[in-house]
Amino acid sequence: MTSLAPMLLSQRVAQVCLFLVGAIAIFGGSLQMYLGQPETAPRLDNVHRFMGGIYLMSGVMGLWAASTIREHNTLIFLMAATVFVGGLGRVLSISKVGLPEPHALWITYLVPELVLPWIIIAAQAMTNRQMAGGAG
Repeated sequence: MTSLAPMLLSQRVAQVCLFLVGAIAIFGGSLQMYLGQPETAPRLDNVHRFMGGIYLMSGVMGLWAASTIREHNTLIFLMAATVFVGGLGRVLSISKVGLPEPHALWITYLVPELVLPWIIIAAQAMTNRQMAGGAG
């Protein structure tokens, strides 16, 4: 597909989701790098800020993947999996130590992490089917 051809609706859906995920990760990663985890041991603050940096740069990668979505396939699935596994980590944390306060805020973080990856995966799978059908 050339960059002059109209973008498929399924590509646009995946792109919008990736822009959203990227913006959330950039905001969240920046915040975590800034705030750290000062109410705990230095080792945990260190790990927290390191993971904040990973989260921040995952957001940058998400924005880049969204802006160059026509060039990617497997990367889109990997980005979706990354977000989903992050959400599973949050579910594991909630099951082990409880839901942080305010509950509504943390649920608001969790829901997109568990839902958006499936939308991205479905949209990319549809794109792949449409591209394969149009290639022949």
